[in-house]
Amino acid sequence: MSIKDCGHHKDKKKILLKRILAGVLIFIVIILLVILIIWAILKPSKPSFILQDATQYNFNLTSPAQLTSIFQVTIQARNSNDKIGIYYDKLNTYATYHDQQITLPTSIPPTYQDSNGMNIWSPFLQGQSVPIAPYIGSQINQEMEMGSVRLVIKMDGRVRWRVGSFISGPYRIHVNCQAFIPFGNPNSGIYVGRNAIKYQLIQGCGVSV
Repeated sequence: MSIKDCGHHKDKKKILLKRILAGVLIFIVIILLVILIIWAILKPSKPSFILQDATQYNFNLTSPAQLTSIFQVTIQARNSNDKIGIYYDKLNTYATYHDQQITLPTSIPPTYQDSNGMNIWSPFLQGQSVPIAPYIGSQINQEMEMGSVRLVIKMDGRVRWRVGSFISGPYRIHVNCQAFIPFGNPNSGIYVGRNAIKYQLIQGCGVSV
């Protein structure tokens, strides 16, 4: 008789455990569904970026296969969401030429951008005697003779979205800013120092999240 009672208690425990697990799963599904509905109603949009200007300090082919460049760029980031904030956990900024990175990445400090907020960053980008393919050096010379060099200023990092007290997981963000900079034409810029020339660009950037 005692053996049957023990088995009966075990069955009750199993049933109770299954009910608890089912209740937890239903609760999780409800929470996720609520978050999904709120997300669909808010319709979050990715931030927009504008490359405002670039200040040239050095841009020189030190040999046919080495490039030295030092300049500062000003980038504006705007959050157009009415009820969603953005955490920029990590952003690395660097310059490329024909898909080849020509400067070291410069990290932008982590920051929070409130709804309808705007941030402006002015990182320095530097590359000292960066090895490049010989044909790249030839193309740079040709573009400088034509009046401008086409660089791409890139930002790669991670962002999180905030809705009220809810904060999402991290998402990768990639920003590409086309920059036609007249390095070979100093008269199109403004001298802001002995060897520094600022070029106004006001160029929209492509953003993917």
